[in-house]
Amino acid sequence: MRLTRFAMATLLCVGTAHAATTPPVPLAPNARLDHVLLWGHGIDEATSVMAVKLGFQVRPGRDPGGIENRYVRIADTSFIELLGITRPNPTFDPGMKEDQQALKGGPGSRTFGIRTASLDALRASLQALKYPVTPVFSGPDSSKPGWRLFAFDLDKPPLSSNTFFIDYAAGYAPDQYDPTSAADYRVTREHPNGVEALTSIWIVSAHADADRRALEKMGFGHAVPIKLPALGASGFCVPVGPTALMTVQPDGPGIATQVMASGGARVLGVSFAVSDLGRAQRWVERGYQRELTTYAGTQGEAFLAPTQDDLGLSMEFHVARNDRSPCGEADAGHRE
Repeated sequence: MRLTRFAMATLLCVGTAHAATTPPVPLAPNARLDHVLLWGHGIDEATSVMAVKLGFQVRPGRDPGGIENRYVRIADTSFIELLGITRPNPTFDPGMKEDQQALKGGPGSRTFGIRTASLDALRASLQALKYPVTPVFSGPDSSKPGWRLFAFDLDKPPLSSNTFFIDYAAGYAPDQYDPTSAADYRVTREHPNGVEALTSIWIVSAHADADRRALEKMGFGHAVPIKLPALGASGFCVPVGPTALMTVQPDGPGIATQVMASGGARVLGVSFAVSDLGRAQRWVERGYQRELTTYAGTQGEAFLAPTQDDLGLSMEFHVARNDRSPCGEADAGHRE
């Protein structure tokens, strides 16, 4: 998925809310976190960090207009989309331009997507709640549909980070030469670090409860208060289907305070479940040539990769746990 799809939607935003006619639809059963749009210092440098230092497999994308994208595809269907400028005076769409201004041309993320099989019902529900949403757009082109999405107006975002909602046609796999190959699909989602799933996205702002309230209004309730000592942050864990959106704010000195001071609200980090935590830790320790320590995270034992300088966001790796809800471990010692 290209950032241009998100910004294309914002260009044609309806701009005015429709009168409420229906109550919000229940979103959690049909929704999950889908992917993060991550800008690097450059596309090759970001690729090197993800592959050499962190142990991910990076797949090719496209380079229209001087903005190249590449993919880190994960077995649970989620992914990280890497973005980098490849020539002077690239063609920025409004979403890209806003991201680059907020990030001051550096690495990081301000935009993430939520996947839902109830895209049209969700859009109608958000309109009924008086949110300015765009029409639904599809691509990559009319002859070969692969995705459909809508977004919020960039001028009136309900959350501190930019958000859009998306769904995909069956078999859509733009990173594969032969999208029909089941074997290719499987191996392109296997990573040396053992990552199996994107389990959470953390968004940081000065007002974590405002993000929590906005999500609850959209239908994403059942938030759990949390503390993230490794990041110097506290806030809420909000279930989004089998995944979790962490809405946090700085809580004393630490990474969250540093990120807010350097550029304000954005995606603070992401968390991945791995098949073998020791293997992932060894890979990252070798990549960064430093020893890392584990801690008790919201999903169990975890460690934090030192990726802020390279990627502008943090990456947590934790033990894969099938016996936990998205915010389950928060109930066992991480409540505020």
